[in-house]
Amino acid sequence: MRVPHARRLGLICASVAVIAGSVIAGCAQQVTGNPTTDPAEVAAYKTEAAASSSAAASSRAAAARTKAIEDNCGQFPTTTGAGVTAYNDFVKAHDENAPDYAAKREAAAVALDTAATAVESGVAAAGALPTELADKFTAYVVAARELSAETRKMTYSSAVGGLNDASRKINQARTEVQQACPRR
Repeated sequence: MRVPHARRLGLICASVAVIAGSVIAGCAQQVTGNPTTDPAEVAAYKTEAAASSSAAASSRAAAARTKAIEDNCGQFPTTTGAGVTAYNDFVKAHDENAPDYAAKREAAAVALDTAATAVESGVAAAGALPTELADKFTAYVVAARELSAETRKMTYSSAVGGLNDASRKINQARTEVQQACPRR
């Protein structure tokens, strides 16, 4: 038996494929009409796509809100604690007529201003904080700056009424923030 040449074999296979394709194509029927969509299916698809998009946006917003709360509430005790410590050192120096009174007064005012700026920056950067919590942080910032201003006014002979009022106000604001933040 003779083996056909490779070219002949390729030509035979190609011819068989063309003939088979022509037979299959000749047997096929065309579908008449115009393609259309089912309006109910289109509406359902659009509704489903919108809901999916809305859910994704809602999920992103919830994640941003959670992160903003964690970031701001997490740093608040440490950030404001430095101001509390410096202020208490100043009060002690004032009560004892200590020689470093002026230095402690300025350190307290600077620490309170620094805490206020840090809290304010955190709230502004977050942008996703719940309004009620953001308002509490802002109340703390206002109270810290007020106490800082009252602290700077103090001398050994100054009346302490304004200082005490500002101190109560910041303590209340700090407590309200801590109560509004989630427990760890």
